[in-house]
Amino acid sequence: MNRSLADTRHWMREGTELLVDATTRLNEAAYDAPSLLPGWSRKHVVAHVAANADALANLVHWAATGTPTPMYASPEERATGIREGGRQPGTRLTEWLRLSSDALEKAMDELDDNQWASRVLTAQGRTVAATEIPWLRSREVWVHAVDLGSGIDFTTLPADFLTALCDDIVTKRRGAPGPEAILRPTDMATRWYLPGAPDEEGAAVTATGPLTEIAAYLAGRHHGATTAEGVAVPALPAWL
Repeated sequence: MNRSLADTRHWMREGTELLVDATTRLNEAAYDAPSLLPGWSRKHVVAHVAANADALANLVHWAATGTPTPMYASPEERATGIREGGRQPGTRLTEWLRLSSDALEKAMDELDDNQWASRVLTAQGRTVAATEIPWLRSREVWVHAVDLGSGIDFTTLPADFLTALCDDIVTKRRGAPGPEAILRPTDMATRWYLPGAPDEEGAAVTATGPLTEIAAYLAGRHHGATTAEGVAVPALPAWL
C-alpha cells in the first residue's frame, strides 16, 4: 500500500497511546518480568522505545535545522541506554516514554513542507526523507507493544498498518538470505513474494494464514502462519 505522512503520523499517535497505556497498568514486578524478546525484561523494551523517541527527535532536529544530528552517538551508547534503562523503576520508565513521545510529536508538528522533504540518516545507515520518521516510530511503538507481552498481540494492530508493515519488511528482506516464499493472507487479496532459496523440490514455499499471522511471521515474532499443506513455515533471518 502507499502510506502517506498523514497515515504514519496517525499510526504513531495511536500506537504510542496504546503502549503508554499498557505500561501504566504494570506494577514493578510485572515490569521486571521477561518480555517476549529473548534476554529482555519489559523494562528493557520500554527503555528502548523511550530512547528511540529521543533518537528520532535528533533526526527531526536535523530536518529542521540542516545540522547533521545522528540518532545515536554510537551503537554502544544505544546498548548502554537499554541496559541502564532496564534498572530504572517502572514509573520512571513510563514517564520517560510519555515525555519523549510527546516531545517527538511536538517537534514534528513544527516541521514545514520543505523540512519534511529534508534527507536524514537512519541508525541503519539509510538516507531517507524526514517523512519516513513517523513510519520508523510507528513500527517501534506497535511491534514493541506486542513484545511487551502484556496482552497485546498482532490481532490488536490495525489492518492498514499491518499491510504497510508487510510491504516494508518484504522490501527490506529482498536480496537478503532466506527461503523463497509466497506470502498469501487468507483474509485479503494482497500477495507478497520473497526471492530466495527454493525448497528441496525447487519450489517457493507458500506461507498462508490471516494477515496478522503473516505480519508476525515476517517480523520474526511468534506466529501461526503455515505452508499451504498446513506444516510449519521455514524460519526467516533477522529483519532489522
